[in-house]
Amino acid sequence: MRLLSVLMVVAFLGILAVPSLLPAEEFRVWGGKTDDFTDSKGRVWHGAQQENQFWGGWIEKLPRIAEVQTLTADAQAQAEAAGYDVELFYAVSWAQFPDTVKYQFKTGDGVFDVTYLVGEHWSPNNRGFDIFIEEDNVEPLYVTPGKDEIDIKTYSSIEVSDGTLDLHFAGNAETGAGDLNAMFSALEVVPAVGTAVDPKAKLTTTWGALKGNRK
Repeated sequence: MRLLSVLMVVAFLGILAVPSLLPAEEFRVWGGKTDDFTDSKGRVWHGAQQENQFWGGWIEKLPRIAEVQTLTADAQAQAEAAGYDVELFYAVSWAQFPDTVKYQFKTGDGVFDVTYLVGEHWSPNNRGFDIFIEEDNVEPLYVTPGKDEIDIKTYSSIEVSDGTLDLHFAGNAETGAGDLNAMFSALEVVPAVGTAVDPKAKLTTTWGALKGNRK
């Protein structure tokens, strides 16, 4: 009877462990848009010009919008090689300095990889700002690429302990750039690789502990 009770506990813990292997939620927005966009891989990019959605949104002040009229052939090839549809780079959400762009994702606690994507439409190699994630300056004195070019940067293993992942793009005169209007074309937040719990390992540990308690 006692063995049956132990087996029932192990089975229950196994059920609890299984969801940890399921794909955790991913978050994506594309700048300068209110409508959602489904890319060629079936991923949904929410319109970044939205506030307080179930997944997050802009905070404090609605960003301005601008269109990126053209992209160079090299820029298009760079986007495709990185696995992103070129459509993501044809608009931006931006702020007129000294205003800043602030964004928040309702990720829950965990560890995430954050990717910043941008297409430059106006100030070639002359737009400077800092990129903050969870209040850490992960990209100080950042300067955007040339006109009609793109940039893609990934920041790995960002830890969230308060339930929301916050991003802040703020112009910085120390960049020496003539344009301090911060912006983005798209943002992607995905769970960091290797953060899921293996239920088999968890069950092995639990079973060992239960056996030890029986001695």
